[in-house]
Amino acid sequence: MTARERVLAAIAHKTPDRCPLDLGATPSSGISAIAYNNLKKHLGIEGGHTRIYDVVQQVAQPEEELLSRFGVDTIDIGRAFNEKDSDWYDTTLADGSVGQYPVWFRPEKQANGDYLVYDKEGTKIARMPVGATFFDQTCFPYEEDYPTSYEGLDHAMGKVLWSALVHSPWDHAGEEDFYTRLRERTLALRQSTDRALVITCGCNLFEWGTFLRRMDNFLMDIYTDEENVEALVEQLMVRHLATLEKVCAAVGDLVDILRFGDDLGMATNMFMSREKYQALFKPYHTKLNEYVHAHSGMKTLLHSCGSIAPIIPDLIEAGYDILNPVQTSAYGMEAEKLKREFGKDITFWGGGCNTKTVLNHATPAEVYDHCRRMIDVFHQDGGFVFNQEHNIMPDVPPENILAMYRAVRDSANE
Repeated sequence: MTARERVLAAIAHKTPDRCPLDLGATPSSGISAIAYNNLKKHLGIEGGHTRIYDVVQQVAQPEEELLSRFGVDTIDIGRAFNEKDSDWYDTTLADGSVGQYPVWFRPEKQANGDYLVYDKEGTKIARMPVGATFFDQTCFPYEEDYPTSYEGLDHAMGKVLWSALVHSPWDHAGEEDFYTRLRERTLALRQSTDRALVITCGCNLFEWGTFLRRMDNFLMDIYTDEENVEALVEQLMVRHLATLEKVCAAVGDLVDILRFGDDLGMATNMFMSREKYQALFKPYHTKLNEYVHAHSGMKTLLHSCGSIAPIIPDLIEAGYDILNPVQTSAYGMEAEKLKREFGKDITFWGGGCNTKTVLNHATPAEVYDHCRRMIDVFHQDGGFVFNQEHNIMPDVPPENILAMYRAVRDSANE
């Protein structure tokens, strides 16, 4: 099988020739810049660049040498942009190693070592404390209350770091010919690789409520102010559907997977009851999936962290084809249970290695054994793309990363 055929077979719940593997096809399935540098150093790879395409999470764009070495089957179409050396500049990471930022990203270093980011109006929108390895949101436009009118919603959303500091290709979305170039570059990428192509569109609903109102306020609103929650979600949907219309028209026949995002769970439970999810968010998630499936050939992936087992039946009904990151360390998210109860109806893209306690703290032998067990559980009868549970963080030893990928490789040889 080609890489693309392998991934699509798994999504169709057919057993591919080997377990498909993702590294970096989404900003939640990649590797931090520091861990990436450590891995390259351990492998003796010199040259190249550690390009931080997701500046908020400080996630690197894996280079072709690494993708080929590990047999990665997926690729993010965002790499078709910012492809020139002049699109990047060197920066020093928290551990003293070198990475590269896109030229439009210019955080300001403070006397105490913190980095701050201001928008064009002078609003402080993000902060990375000294020694930290990602940026925190500092501006919550609707923190005090909901607006009387949503005419200014686009402006408010532009002050949230996830929008203002967005990763490629969306850092070019404001350009007049963006969608024309998106199609041209995606077509060229598809012709140059047999990997499955992935585009991230976000279209978050619950999360945008937390970005605008702040987490604590929005969680209370879900139970005490449903009217305003519903009004906000309706306005978000207008914008999300307008984006999806353009994406489907531009690359819906070229891209294989469209990635949505909406973190609905914590490590210990969901952020809300199943009933609240069904009432406030499921109908809109359904509309998003219906639009993509009706207007493109793309499969839909939902990135949703945490303990979300109670609503997986709802996510299946809403039309999601794929679930990521499959946080098996969260309450009620045991691998065997997920595969047994839902494995025939949704594809698990993740769950291959516990990033909370195993990938970062275990020995290489323990990482290897853990990953082999996860593959044995999830890979049977298809419906599985191997990925660790969210990004590989800076504290992960390179030996453990190699043990994880050795487990994937060895599973293909048996």
